[in-house]
Order: sequence, then structure tokens, then C-alpha cells
Amino acid sequence: MLAVRDLHVRFGQAHILQGVSLTLGDKPLALVGRNGMGKTTLCGTIMGLVAAADGEVALGGERLTGLAPYRIARRGVALVPQGRRTFPSLSVHEHLKLIAPPRGARWTIERVYDTFPRLAERRRNGGTQLSGGEQQMLAISRALLMNPRLVVMDEPSEGLAPVIVDHLIEVLRRLPEDGISLLLVEQNLRVATAVAEEVAIMVTGRIAATMPAATIANDVDIQRRYLGVSAGGH
Repeated sequence: MLAVRDLHVRFGQAHILQGVSLTLGDKPLALVGRNGMGKTTLCGTIMGLVAAADGEVALGGERLTGLAPYRIARRGVALVPQGRRTFPSLSVHEHLKLIAPPRGARWTIERVYDTFPRLAERRRNGGTQLSGGEQQMLAISRALLMNPRLVVMDEPSEGLAPVIVDHLIEVLRRLPEDGISLLLVEQNLRVATAVAEEVAIMVTGRIAATMPAATIANDVDIQRRYLGVSAGGH
């Protein structure tokens, strides 16, 4: 579904992404790493928000590199950005109405409200009147309403209460049933290993290792070496 090949990104003299390569099929892939390793830059580059100096991003064999973000979105890529980025002047329902799902789509506004009942309760509230968890539900729902082929999620569990995180894990686990691939960028190792069967680790702009989720979840030495945390930490 997604192929990233020898991707390089530079900001001035800073070489942020240094030959990143990864592939993603129909099962979720989690990407973990310390802060400042280039994970958010990779998300932006896939979406066309950040220009690549070299390398290629392809979706289903079609080259995305160099396309405008809206063209990448039309080809079936949706981004859930870090920080949610909801519109303060729009209500929950107005946010969702911005996306017009195609006829017969699996994800509709009604399904969003069934999946996230709290959004249904807050449908008339504006973006700034929502809690952090509610804003994250809204950002995820906005992406799913596009019924994309691929969703790129950047730190979706950041700042969420444990009960909301557990619900989020269940929603993300079911995305393959709707034919949606998922690249999950996470600091929370518990979430990453609960959602994806395979985990890639980013270190200083490179993919340092890719391994089964069970391996990194159960190996404290790997966690400390690459992440500086254990599975019980964040």
C-alpha cells in the first residue's frame, strides 16, 4: 500500500530524514522513537506538507512525491496531525459536514457518532469547547470520513485519559476490516504494540530496526536502547 524509499528531508543545514525506507501493507505498522527523531517530519512528507530533498513516496505503486497535499488526499491518504488542529469557529457537526463521504461509504457521520458517542453529545459545541480527548476523537473522525486507503496518525493517544486510549486502540484495530491501512506514529509503546503486529523504530532520521510488536514489548533492553523507556513507561 505505502512504499517509502530512501527519503531525505533537509531544513537548511539540518538533515532531518536520512534515507528513510519502509513499506506498509494492509496491516497496521507502528513507528516509534524518541522526540526529535523525525517522525512528524516523515508524516508531513508523506502528506506533501514537507518537501523531500530526495527519495520517493508511493501509494499502491503511484508516486506521491512532489504532489500537492490536496492531490495526495484525493488519492486516498488522510492525516491525523499531532495537536489535533480543529477549527475553533466550527461545531463538531460542522467539522464532520466538511467531509462528504462517497455514496455507499463505510464511514459516515452516523457511524462516527455511533463509534464516538461523546461527539454526538457535543455535536453543537465548537472546537475550543472540547476536551483534548474529544478533539482527538474529532480529528480521527474527520480523517475516517474521507474513507481513505491509508491513514497516517501522528501521536493520536497524546494527552488522552487511559479509558479513552483503550477505546482508541479498539477503533484502530478494526480499521483493516474497512480496507484502511494505518501508519501509526506513537510515543506510547503500549498503544503501538497493541494496535500493530510490526513496529519500526526511528533513530536520528533513520529506521534503525523493524521487528514484531511482541519482541519490542517483551524486551526491556531493546526498549532502553532505542527509546529510553520500558513498556510500563511513556
